[in-house]
Amino acid sequence: MSYYRIFRGFFRTIFSLVFRWQVIGRDHIPKEGPVILCANHISLWDPPLLGSGIERQVFFMAKEELFRIPVISFLITKFGAFPVKRGAGDRAAIRSTLKLLEDGKIFGIFPEGTRSKTGEIGEGMTGVAMFALKSQAEVIPVAIIGPYRPFRPVTIVYGKPIDLTALRQAKSSSDTLKEATDLIMAEIKKLYDEHRSKQSV
Repeated sequence: MSYYRIFRGFFRTIFSLVFRWQVIGRDHIPKEGPVILCANHISLWDPPLLGSGIERQVFFMAKEELFRIPVISFLITKFGAFPVKRGAGDRAAIRSTLKLLEDGKIFGIFPEGTRSKTGEIGEGMTGVAMFALKSQAEVIPVAIIGPYRPFRPVTIVYGKPIDLTALRQAKSSSDTLKEATDLIMAEIKKLYDEHRSKQSV
């Protein structure tokens, strides 16, 4: 059994026993081929939650500082993370991400770029659109609905793939990237609003 499966099993146990998690829409994840999971970001628990809800392995970027801490570096590497320099265009990380998608893997990303302090969904950064438009990956919006508090429900919702055909055929520009980013964030928010109201019932 791989390290990834071991860690995923560990996190699934935590999410089930401690956070009473609910997973919705995992059938929207293609069984093969490249996928980009685009989720809102509210907690450090989000990456393992995003990966634990489905059967295929999910790969992530993580800030390079974490890879300087031996134990943390080992754990996050085995859980599918690779380093990125924050605050600058890291070409190596970009190439690694596009290669993952070219190889038919799943890439998880939090387009807001940082955790929301209020829990509300903010604006997305255009990096997610660049990966979406430069690849042929299925782009799946994901809503994470907390809070992460013991014995309180946490819900993760995997939505239907977003149709980016027209934007992929359009001339590449900053406007195209912004439009694609806004579309992705709008789909995440739609899922979030719909299922947050259900969770509170």
